Amino acid sequence: MSNRRFGKATYAKREKLNRHQQLEVCVGSILAQNTAWSNAAKAIERLKQDRLLDLETLATCSQARLANCIRSAGFFNQKALRLKLFCRHVLKRDGSISVLLNQPVEDLRSELVSLHGIGPETCDSMMLYAGQKPVFVVDAYTLRLVDRLYALRLDYAAGQAFFQSSLPDKAGLFNEFHGLIVEHSKAFCRSKPDCKGCFLKKNCKWGQKSESGK
Repeated sequence: MSNRRFGKATYAKREKLNRHQQLEVCVGSILAQNTAWSNAAKAIERLKQDRLLDLETLATCSQARLANCIRSAGFFNQKALRLKLFCRHVLKRDGSISVLLNQPVEDLRSELVSLHGIGPETCDSMMLYAGQKPVFVVDAYTLRLVDRLYALRLDYAAGQAFFQSSLPDKAGLFNEFHGLIVEHSKAFCRSKPDCKGCFLKKNCKWGQKSESGK
């Protein structure tokens, strides 16, 4: 996936997020685990309506109340605990999510993945979307597209290295590129692919195979 092959990359630069926006993104990264973003978004709106989307409030409110607010995101008891522990960690650390996210990438990654319920994808989502670090987020859509387009079966680390070694080291670009992969996968490269309408078919191993009938 080189720039020479697909043309020069362009992307909209994003303004730096304030601490409230950073918290919302981190909360959303946890809520989006194992569910569609639309479900996580509903949970975030409910948290806002109930005035819970605040570092101190999330850390101190009852787990039962929090779980009830985020039911739409699924696994609500687990996610309520993860949200509370994450917020407590930030408060105990220095009380600032901006300071937490302002660390060097490797230091931040080590700290985040050490927390309960924060795996590589959630960690990298926080770093890219909240911290605006040049870290490529890998999800099921990403790995499926690479598998079909290039016939490469990659795990998370290999998938991330694949993109980060092929693209300019820009957080805004990674942000937009990942979003485009998600949209393309929803429109064409679904679990049952729509190769007929896919504009990548002529460069896609899976698409070529399906067209030949092999």
